[in-house]
Amino acid sequence: MKNILFVCSQNRLRSPTAEQVFSKRRDIEVASAGTNHDADTPLTHELVAWADIIFVMEKAHRAKLQKKFKASLKKARVICLDIPDNYEFMDPVLVQLLEAKVPRYLG
Repeated sequence: MKNILFVCSQNRLRSPTAEQVFSKRRDIEVASAGTNHDADTPLTHELVAWADIIFVMEKAHRAKLQKKFKASLKKARVICLDIPDNYEFMDPVLVQLLEAKVPRYLG
């Protein structure tokens, strides 16, 4: 069972959408968090250490992750999806993008 973490800025639109879309799979555990201190679920060292794969929505999220959580990033593979903050929660276009980009990394 792989632990998959989705990360965006506020954990309100993109990463919770990704968590919901992939939560139906039986072969992975999913969670989501935000890099900002006022995110709905702020990113923690525990979440980073838990994850086998961390999907960030933008390069800026990867930079924040590597700067603030370097000590916890020992095992996780970090993948940038390059999905801009242009979508609402469960936006059909966002869901389509996620379904096109994420599965190839999940095996």
